[in-house]
This record gives sequence, C-alpha cells and structure tokens, in this order.
Amino acid sequence: MKILESENYHKVTNHLMSIKINNLFARSVIEKRISGMVFVDNIENPKTFYVVHPYGMSLLFGDSKNIDFNNEFLNYSININRTRNKHEWMQAYSNDWDKVLSELYGNRMIKSTENKEFIEIGIVELNTRVNFKINREKYISNKKMNLPQDCEIERTDEQIYNEMKGSVIPSNFWDNVNDFIENGIGFSLLYKNQLAATAYSAFIHDKRLEIGIETISDFQGKGFAQLVCSALIDYCFENDFEPVWACRLENVGSFKLAEKLGFEPISEIPYYRLSR
Repeated sequence: MKILESENYHKVTNHLMSIKINNLFARSVIEKRISGMVFVDNIENPKTFYVVHPYGMSLLFGDSKNIDFNNEFLNYSININRTRNKHEWMQAYSNDWDKVLSELYGNRMIKSTENKEFIEIGIVELNTRVNFKINREKYISNKKMNLPQDCEIERTDEQIYNEMKGSVIPSNFWDNVNDFIENGIGFSLLYKNQLAATAYSAFIHDKRLEIGIETISDFQGKGFAQLVCSALIDYCFENDFEPVWACRLENVGSFKLAEKLGFEPISEIPYYRLSR
C-alpha cells in the first residue's frame, strides 16, 4: 500500500465514478473538498484503491486479486503496526471483494451480533450498510406539519456550526466553517433558544445531498430529529436536490428515523468495522 499524494487524485476519478454504491464520502476526498487519505497499489498506474474520509468511513475498490496489496491491507485492517487510533468503517466494491476479505480475515472477522461494545485489536467486525431512496409521497404523508411550542428552526450559521456538539456534526464532514457556509446547507432546531438538533449536508455531489443528523443528548426522544430533517428535505425538493440517506442496519434509531421520513431501503452491503 502506497499513499497517493493529492496532486495525483485524478488517477482515481474514473475508477471511483464507475462504482454503483453510494460513494459520496469518497468523492469528497478525491475531489479535495475535505482532507483524507488515499492508498493505492502503484503510484504510476494504480489499480487497487483505498480511500479514507477523516470521519472514519472508507472505501476499498479496484483489483481484488492483487496479492501483495491484499497482504499489506490485512496488516492495515487489523492495525498490526498501530498506525490508527480510531475505528474505520469500510465498504468494498464490487462483490468480488466480499469473498476475498472473508478469506483474508479468516477467524479474525466476527459478526456484530457476536461482539461486545469494544472491538479488540486484530478483529474485524462485520456489519451491514443500508442505502435508502426517498419516497416523496410517503414523506409528505408522514410529515409533521407544526412545530411544538417553544421550538423554532433556522438556517445553520457559523455560531451554530461551532456550537453543535456530538459525533455526527458538520465540523466532522467539512474542512472548516467557511467552506460549510459557502458550499453546504443545514437547519437547526432550537428549543427555548437552546440548540437541540441539526440536520445538514454531509456531502453534496451532482445534485445529490447526503443528510447528516445530530441531536444533543438532552433533547433526544422528543421527535426533534424528524422535524429538523424535514426542513432539510423540503430544501432539497425546493432546490432540485435528491436527499440521500444511509446508515448501519444495526443503527436502529437511524433506520427508524429514515422510515419515518419516507425513505425506503434499496440495498444492503457488508460494512466492516476495522479495529483501532
């Protein structure tokens, strides 16, 4: 595995654009909208690729029969040299990789149902990634029309961007606040003037907008996420964007929220959590 410098990212573009699964996070790296990492088998003529978004999502694609790369990738996956200090959530394309990875990981790979809260070093946890497509009619019929008392929704500005706390927040998906304000979009729900939830564009490419959502812990379970996501979905429809949703099958909260918003599952793929 070799690190590809950003001035050579164009060598990845055609391969990435041929991928049929949701790859917006990888495009954000390759198109230099956010700083990530790209590993390849060969700098001059790469055929196997591994793109890592700084939030910890990654995509493996290209030639799956590259033995040298695969052996090095095994060491990377199980973090044998302790080069990573956090998990990575990996998708692989195409389906050829699933058999290769199963053989490569062997008994190091376990299902998420077999694992405890903390994944051990040297273990790869197998989850499922679900991609959704919105059903506009279902969204409209499910939509909550009125805000509860003491709630208001406003455009996410610089102050809210910096104030929002949690794991799935805009600052984890944009290089800086100015980039987000200029090129992204978000809406935030305030309860009694306190920031409660934010829905925003994690990625925007070719009129497709992938939704990120975070609710501050004190305000969870109140339906605020559905309300603020609706504001963002309305913005998408009004401005000719396709709203995109994806989550782990095991993330019951996100899955149920997607369904409440009118999203319907369209595909499931293996989703590998690599140990830190």
